[in-house]
Amino acid sequence: MIRTLTGTVDEIGEGYVVVTVHDIGYLVGFPTTTNTIALHQTLTLYTHLAVRENALDLYGFMSQNELAMFELLLGVSKVGPKSALQVLNLATPKLLTEAAHKNDPLYLHKLSGIGKKTCENIVLYLHGKLDALPDTPTVNNGDLDQVQTDAIDALITLGYDAAAARNTVLELAGEETTANALVTKALKQIQ
Repeated sequence: MIRTLTGTVDEIGEGYVVVTVHDIGYLVGFPTTTNTIALHQTLTLYTHLAVRENALDLYGFMSQNELAMFELLLGVSKVGPKSALQVLNLATPKLLTEAAHKNDPLYLHKLSGIGKKTCENIVLYLHGKLDALPDTPTVNNGDLDQVQTDAIDALITLGYDAAAARNTVLELAGEETTANALVTKALKQIQ
């Protein structure tokens, strides 16, 4: 089993990276939309090797917490390694933890863009299993107030990515008191 991989990033694609270690290039499934990496950067990944009848697929993550969340997601009904990677491309471990603690699949759906049924399965499965994470993120149940939630909904309706909308609104937290003002400020920052 390959558990860590340290090497140079030689290629970055949608949902994968190629990491070269001693002249061998490893194709690694990787949540590229939630992590910023650069070509020729030295990188250490915590990995999961998925063994199938006709393939050996390697998935890598920047932290042990991301890897642990990935492996927890593999236990969700109808979620395989590729689906789990896609979930982590749309939602951070912190967002998944918040939704599971709140036992609120709609919250996860609204903020990540993951399908409703998948969100229900994820929240139901993760609700009692988060203690298995090595570094369970602390959850502030008051993380988003109604104004912030309304602003995120408005940005998503305008066509912005759910994760980008959420991150931008959180960055502006406390600066505006109305959803309209928050959306206006967020639009200036996103552009």
